[in-house]
Amino acid sequence: MTPAARLQAVIEILGTDTAQPLDRQLKAWFRDHRFAGSKDRRAITERIYAIFRAHAHLAHRMASDAPRALIIAALLAEGEDPEAFFTGGYGPAALTETERAAIAAAPSSTPACVDGEYPEWLEPELTRAFGDRLPEEMKALQQRAPVDLRVNTLKATRDDVLMALRGDGFECAPLEDLCDAIRCAAGAALTAHPLYESGAFEIQDASAQRAVALCEAGPGMRILDLAAGAGGKSLALAAAMQGQGEIVACDIRGPALVELERRAVRAGAGNIRTYLLGMPLADEALVQPFDVVLLDAPCSGSGTWRRQPELKWRLTAGRLAQLTAIQDDLLTRAAAATRPGGRLVYATCSILPCENQDRVAAFLAANPAFGRGRPDFHDSPAATGSDGFYAAILIRN
Repeated sequence: MTPAARLQAVIEILGTDTAQPLDRQLKAWFRDHRFAGSKDRRAITERIYAIFRAHAHLAHRMASDAPRALIIAALLAEGEDPEAFFTGGYGPAALTETERAAIAAAPSSTPACVDGEYPEWLEPELTRAFGDRLPEEMKALQQRAPVDLRVNTLKATRDDVLMALRGDGFECAPLEDLCDAIRCAAGAALTAHPLYESGAFEIQDASAQRAVALCEAGPGMRILDLAAGAGGKSLALAAAMQGQGEIVACDIRGPALVELERRAVRAGAGNIRTYLLGMPLADEALVQPFDVVLLDAPCSGSGTWRRQPELKWRLTAGRLAQLTAIQDDLLTRAAAATRPGGRLVYATCSILPCENQDRVAAFLAANPAFGRGRPDFHDSPAATGSDGFYAAILIRN
């Protein structure tokens, strides 16, 4: 592909209306366009992620967030002449007079939301979250994230994994506040490493590992992972329980549970049982109360903007309202599954108070049988180098 053809591919991908995560969207596009070679795929992927990371600045420069405008602004930022690429054929069509006028116009002063690379409509909520620290936190969320690992103690020790990874040339170090965590440099490609394939470690951000630690899981417990997804936290719980006891992992997505089952076999976690929510077997599995209920609720994913910069630009007020309603409903279900004296851990990978403190406050007001177990947990890239994360421990009286 020529450079201009690659840009046209980026425009096409950016213009696709999809709810898929960006990495899956890219895989689907490349699968349907097999003429794109490895260098083309790499260049297109890097260009798209770079555009999402600088989306606010690029849209501000052209006074438009249309895909063509974003590409034009990106070329201008690189010192390139867009006329040389917008030539038609396999590349983008020639520039319009409106686009040429926008190129010639002097950019206005940048508002805080542009400097911070976040949607303007979210500014009040982000200010609630961070106050005067908002610029610092938003800058940290624009950086590339490190690669955090959780050593699977059912199969390996942290010292052995560290030694092996360093021996293979990976830059990594232990995280002192987590006994099984290792942090590697951003971009470390570890999913093909023999230790990963053998189940000796999982890739899991330190913030998620800290949330699992709040469950205080131990051998012999009965634990519910209510929105388990592909099971990263279920696997961490299984290791903390030394494979003893029972973990019931539920989700509404069958393919995610199939992936969880595959990962559990690889990890040697034989005490995980998966159930599809809404089916009779799941209802039966939830009848007996649990010692611990972990609810890592579906959320905006705003704490993961470093890894998924597209999420901030795809989020809408309507979608956020849907998510908070889902969170309230799941909290009600989690409460019903928690035994007296048991622990409900509500968690999100969100930095937005409307998904975090507000949901817990509403829950406690409606459920006087529950009280807080300790101060709420917050993680953020600026504070700890980890993803943005929230957790609250709620104890049933």
